Amino acid sequence: MMTEELSDKKLKVSTSPHVHSKKSTEKIMYTVCLALLLPAAAGVYFFGVYTIFIILSSVIACILTEYAAKRLRKHEFKMDGSAIITGLLFALIMPPRIPLWAVVIGASFSIAIIKEAFGGLGYNIFNPALAGRAFLSVSFAGMMTRWIAPVASPFAESVTTATPLNDSFVYAGTKTELYMDLLWGNVGGSLGETSALLILIGGIVLLLTGVIKWRIPVIYIGTVFAFTWLIPGEDPILHILAGGLFLGAFFMATDYVTAPLTDRGQMLFALCAGLLVVAIRVYGSLPGGVAFSILIMNAFTPLIDRYIRPKPYGYVPPEKEDDKDE
Repeated sequence: MMTEELSDKKLKVSTSPHVHSKKSTEKIMYTVCLALLLPAAAGVYFFGVYTIFIILSSVIACILTEYAAKRLRKHEFKMDGSAIITGLLFALIMPPRIPLWAVVIGASFSIAIIKEAFGGLGYNIFNPALAGRAFLSVSFAGMMTRWIAPVASPFAESVTTATPLNDSFVYAGTKTELYMDLLWGNVGGSLGETSALLILIGGIVLLLTGVIKWRIPVIYIGTVFAFTWLIPGEDPILHILAGGLFLGAFFMATDYVTAPLTDRGQMLFALCAGLLVVAIRVYGSLPGGVAFSILIMNAFTPLIDRYIRPKPYGYVPPEKEDDKDE
């Protein structure tokens, strides 16, 4: 009798999972989408109205491609927000004057080949947006390296310029003024990677809402700062504010699917990715390095998860043979 009363009042018997959370895939995805609107708004402000068409083309192409892929695979299409995030991220790492047809090709490749061909959400090995950018960089190298200076008004003509990490970049002001321009976003670069401040605010929103953890962004950015500070002639503040490092650290390296599962694994992932950024920027031929550093570490994620595992709850190590003999 007591057992029945206790069961009725305190115990609930049901199928798994027994631990529930208020978070859902949709809530997480749309929280990230809202945070990404900050750097997107900066892109529109600094590079003009044309960037709105880049964003819309990318998002629509991602949604339609995912819908078509699901229908071809005879799977249910569900608007969970993941395709919108891929579209937003892909648009934000594009040059501000890239032709729209190239945006559609790259965004469709991100979803069809990098995401759906591997099985859809949760099965892709590489970050779809970054892989799509790498695909366009290989296919249309000239188009992907045409940068413009911030425009005076939303409808003003654009002027070609170099990005801050490029060897040909020339800045007339002081270093402090350059840092401030990098912080606000008043420099050449990809559509949504120039305003470090707004990206940082968006990243803090994700941290405060529990969407991401601090380990990957802090260690990733800190590694780049520390090692560029140790290399003579390099400017660590310039390296962390320029080249989309903040965007990669908060919004791409933290991807649930392509990042390691454990805390220690994430720390190793971020450390190695930061070292790759420094190596590519300082000793390689690419001025950025963020995209390829994350993609390379994405490939190592299964290996990291294989060898860095949490101990099972209640784990007791087996007794050694010597202990048994005694």
